[in-house]
Amino acid sequence: MSSTRLLDDRALRALVRRRFLDEVGAAPSDAVASPRERLAALLREEAPLLAATRVGPLVDQLVSEVRGLGPLDAVLADPEVTEVMINGPGIAYVERSGVLGRVELDLDADEILGIVERVVGPLGLRLDRSSPIVDARLADGSRLNAVLPPLAVDGPCVTIRRFRAEPVTLEAFGAGPEVCGRLVRLVRSGWNVLVAGGTGAGKTTLLNALSSFIDPGERLVTVEETAELRLAHAHWVRLEARPANAEGAGQVTVRDLVRTALRMRPDRLLVGEVRGGEALDMLQALNTGHDGSLSTVHANGPAEALLRLETLVRFADAGLPVEAVRAQIATALDAVVMVRRGSSGARRIDSVSEVRAEPDGGPLRAHRLL
Repeated sequence: MSSTRLLDDRALRALVRRRFLDEVGAAPSDAVASPRERLAALLREEAPLLAATRVGPLVDQLVSEVRGLGPLDAVLADPEVTEVMINGPGIAYVERSGVLGRVELDLDADEILGIVERVVGPLGLRLDRSSPIVDARLADGSRLNAVLPPLAVDGPCVTIRRFRAEPVTLEAFGAGPEVCGRLVRLVRSGWNVLVAGGTGAGKTTLLNALSSFIDPGERLVTVEETAELRLAHAHWVRLEARPANAEGAGQVTVRDLVRTALRMRPDRLLVGEVRGGEALDMLQALNTGHDGSLSTVHANGPAEALLRLETLVRFADAGLPVEAVRAQIATALDAVVMVRRGSSGARRIDSVSEVRAEPDGGPLRAHRLL
């Protein structure tokens, strides 16, 4: 297809799309014909001489643009794609099996913005020059982040992280029988476990795998900033934080939800990721009878995970001395499981360490078990 033909098609689609959306906004949904039929009719009105062979493909694109995510629909239809990264108009990469590869996406800046607006609009969120960063969740549970210029210098950037629908086993992390057996015993015996790793290392996926060994009779309450966990558990309550709306009101933080979760009689509390002052509330919960709880944290090693948790507790502005914070962590946490992603994209369990306190109140130690 020539560049002139491409620009003509894009301009035609934009015109038809605008007319259709104007109709939908001006009339009740049941007063508008089916999207495909109406879009085809509008297309014929705007381009009566359009070749019949071009009508079908253009209508398919228009339906995807007004009801879906445009060209992204085809990319997200691939079950092997776990992450989509749009670095600006026409520049996109996807991750398959932990490996990045470039893909061609026919999207200009306005079309990228339109896709994001269709996602965040129904959620009461806004993306414009006054609010150039947004986080949202797609209908299938995928997590979306978008950044607009001038913050994104080369055009609007979108990152979509997807999560596998099928469960992943511990063996998928390269764990041998000894490691798997030890982790199963830790979970079943009620150890409080912190899963640590870098971005994209597989922390949430490993948390899902560990949760499968929790007794099905126990009540689980999960707290997440964006709902990502996919637990195979019947008695499960999911709580998700809510950002402020376009007017800056209505925010509900992870810390708010951790406090609420404790009033819901959980046998086990799972905090998807600890990022701020909720670390203190989580530790207090683990120190008051909620054994067998699981959580994750960004860190490059077991010792660094404990140090980061110590830092996050201070975000709560409770004024606790460092010795008291370390004592809280030492009595609340039992083990740190480190997960890493190799250069090939493969994710593996790197170590399992027990949390130990120093007698003099010094930095906590992560004593390697496996």
